[in-house]
Amino acid sequence: MKFFAISALALAAAVDAHSIMQKIKVAGVDQGAFVGIRAPPNNNPVQSVASSDLICGASGYTSSKVITIPAGSAVSGAWAHNPGGPQGVADADNPIASSHHGPTQVYLAKVSDASTASQTGLSWFKIAANTVTSSGVWGVDVMNKNVDSAGYGWQDFTMPSCIAPGNYLMRVEIVALHSASSSGGAQFYQSCAQIQVTGSGSFSPASSDLASFPGTYSASDPGILVNIYSSSIYTSYQAPGPKPISCGGGSGSSPASTTTKAATPTTTASTTTAKPVTTTLVTSTKTTIAAATTTSKASTGGTVAQYGQCGGSGYTGPTTCASPYTCKANGAYYSQCV
Repeated sequence: MKFFAISALALAAAVDAHSIMQKIKVAGVDQGAFVGIRAPPNNNPVQSVASSDLICGASGYTSSKVITIPAGSAVSGAWAHNPGGPQGVADADNPIASSHHGPTQVYLAKVSDASTASQTGLSWFKIAANTVTSSGVWGVDVMNKNVDSAGYGWQDFTMPSCIAPGNYLMRVEIVALHSASSSGGAQFYQSCAQIQVTGSGSFSPASSDLASFPGTYSASDPGILVNIYSSSIYTSYQAPGPKPISCGGGSGSSPASTTTKAATPTTTASTTTAKPVTTTLVTSTKTTIAAATTTSKASTGGTVAQYGQCGGSGYTGPTTCASPYTCKANGAYYSQCV
């Protein structure tokens, strides 16, 4: 893994209320700081929708690793104020300033070799979006509360069970809208993970599912040029880009990806005790360590598939897990079939 030196200017910028996505967790297993990650060298946002930095951030951190993600798995991206974590023990702006309300989103782009593929000129499709609830809780707010003992805020989503196996770049994004009432005021934070999806899915995105970066986002897009301080936006807001894909066919919201739930803190203990048998890291040579067999079928009837939500405060869906999985609580707000 190669780390670029952070300039004095970048260090000075660290006092700003910004953030950087720098880790991925798969089925509860933390893959490590900047492992399999393409990330900017500092926490500065991109504010021009025409910039190539909108893809994976400014050129900075790179990795030779590829993270294996079984289709249907629970996945999270870790955000922190600075590369390496919070800025001190009492960092009020970690993972990102509480004023930076906005949606969190995740995109995939199919590539032949995630460790070496160019990130330019790709066709992306959205697999997850957490926008805003009718009471004004934004996706960023959920991430900001889902903080582990090391100070990382986790953006949770699910790798759809229908994703075809292969190599992808996975673009994890925050759109901060606190100053978005004027053109150019929205702030975009993004890093990309180099991943290999496993499973038996066969999803192929329709043209209406696809996005390009730069290209799809417009400075005048109503999801980008918007006043979030009017409560009417809570029920009308649509995030920029296409809707998340649905494994049921066609484009549209994927329930597992778009529902905003109350956050529960992620603890270091739960991360370190997870057995890393559901995911493997591979190098660019694609020598893959055998991963545990994972069956991820969509929930049907009154049962919930592996890694699906089966309980928690405010949850109203099915609570019975598909055999042989059981519903395990992860705090008061979220239970998962494992």
